[in-house]
Amino acid sequence: MSDPLTPTAESLLTGLDEQQRVAAEALIGPVCMLAGAGTGKTRAITHRIAYGVMSGAYSPTRVMALTFTARSAAELRGRLRQLGAGGVAARTFHAAALSQLNYFWPHVVGGQAPRILEGKGRLLGHVAEVLKLKLDTATLRDLAGEIEWRKTSGLSLEQYATAGRALPGRLDIDQALDMQAGYERLKDDRKQIDFEDVLLAMAGMIEAEPSVALQVREQYRFFVVDEFQDVSPLQYDLLKLWLGDRRDLCVVGDASQTIYSFAGARSDYLLDFPKHYEDATVVRLEQNYRSTAAIVATANQLMRGRPGALSLHAAVAETGVEPAVREYPNDMAEARGVAQSIAELVAAGTAPENIAVLYRVNVQAALLETALGDVGVSYQIRGSKRFFDLPEVKQAVMSLRAASVSIMGEPLFKSVSDVLRGLGWSQTAPETRGAVRDRWEALNAIMGLVDQAAPGTSFRQFTDELMERQVGQHEPTVAAVTLATLHSAKGLEWDAVFVVGLSEGLVPISYAGTFDQVDEERRLLYVGVTRARKRLSLSWSAAGSQQRSPRERSRFLAEIGIRTARAAGARGA
Repeated sequence: MSDPLTPTAESLLTGLDEQQRVAAEALIGPVCMLAGAGTGKTRAITHRIAYGVMSGAYSPTRVMALTFTARSAAELRGRLRQLGAGGVAARTFHAAALSQLNYFWPHVVGGQAPRILEGKGRLLGHVAEVLKLKLDTATLRDLAGEIEWRKTSGLSLEQYATAGRALPGRLDIDQALDMQAGYERLKDDRKQIDFEDVLLAMAGMIEAEPSVALQVREQYRFFVVDEFQDVSPLQYDLLKLWLGDRRDLCVVGDASQTIYSFAGARSDYLLDFPKHYEDATVVRLEQNYRSTAAIVATANQLMRGRPGALSLHAAVAETGVEPAVREYPNDMAEARGVAQSIAELVAAGTAPENIAVLYRVNVQAALLETALGDVGVSYQIRGSKRFFDLPEVKQAVMSLRAASVSIMGEPLFKSVSDVLRGLGWSQTAPETRGAVRDRWEALNAIMGLVDQAAPGTSFRQFTDELMERQVGQHEPTVAAVTLATLHSAKGLEWDAVFVVGLSEGLVPISYAGTFDQVDEERRLLYVGVTRARKRLSLSWSAAGSQQRSPRERSRFLAEIGIRTARAAGARGA
């Protein structure tokens, strides 16, 4: 007897729009989904996979869904499980390759696979000492980025020498090459590999060992790759090796959201997919379900005429609040103006977790922190202390897991709340600010996951999913305004978004000197704009807090064509 909560194959297609349904029903052969921001691509992906499983076209253990962050992979797994396709593997490229490498290494090479290097900085520091080069931390960090770019781009040191890259610090090309060669030697001497080596080693193993290639291709037959515009040459080569001569590949992406070219990402793999697979089913998802018509119009205006840009259409005809552009006299006035606007939104009923402030570089967060603190608004900085690394969260996860072994048959809310009450949670938030309130917010975020659990979820199932979230760093929502860089905001959305610092030198960034680099900055702003559901505020300041020379507003603001309102002081926006 089937589970009444498990969807049927046909029911999985109900609720999909016309183009999403075309993609979901194209189960065999090459498929390319060109999916604009907010067009429901994750829904399309997961329903397509689940439909393939439910209809019998796919064996779940032979499907591999690939993405680029552990959080996205965890979200895919969660959604697939809810749709009855929990047996499907959803992983990052690195996680999939590492799992295979650990399995095959003892059989092919012998012994355990080498240890993964946690970071390149320390090794590069040792190499610099040997070469008698005095390099600061920033230069070492940038050099690590160059190593990653070279390896993901599939370049040898000789090829890198002629690539015309801007070199970190004051290094010349010979010093940069010596540093990179020394890094590779020292890493090999210590029997360690870095994250790029994981992909390189697995690709080499498949190419060199027919038995490995046979086993890998026997295990996985159907591939789905999300965010395909972010694929690097190294990842693309590995994907082709995983596929072999099969053609059951579905790729999903948006060229307008290519914001990692500096790390080797190339959108031409997405845009040229129909050329490589002439019989591919190509689907354009352009119906935006996230943002108001006014915000969608702003996004379209920004990307008008750009290669691969999709023309978004708002699903809801209501225009909504017109996006606003504000000019402030200086950075502090801008931070205070934005903070005051956020305080007013919260007072009017907008939950703080539905508000974000986005900026180009991390240093911009400092003034925003001060301004939000002054008006009494809680905030969290995305990319700082991870939720599941907080001591109170670790303690809560362990306590819930221990209790789930012995507590059965109670309502899920009671079981979880009883454990969390023992750790200091209460249904009413403490009135104080600081560490006590922060602890309560963290425990309350875990409590909030109970409301998201599927009907009938047991206490043990809840803790299983919580631990899976912990492994994948799939964080729950915390009741606080999000402060984030434009890069780290990708894949997220909020009701109200404030994009600050839109002046020349910040957006586009000062070192974006070429046409392609400026175009990437345009795409980065597009990502920021399309994070907003209901309200979008763009702002810039005429001068920095410690800067006397005047700034110019970003060229992108002129292209958007929204009239700028000048804010005299801290209030506005």
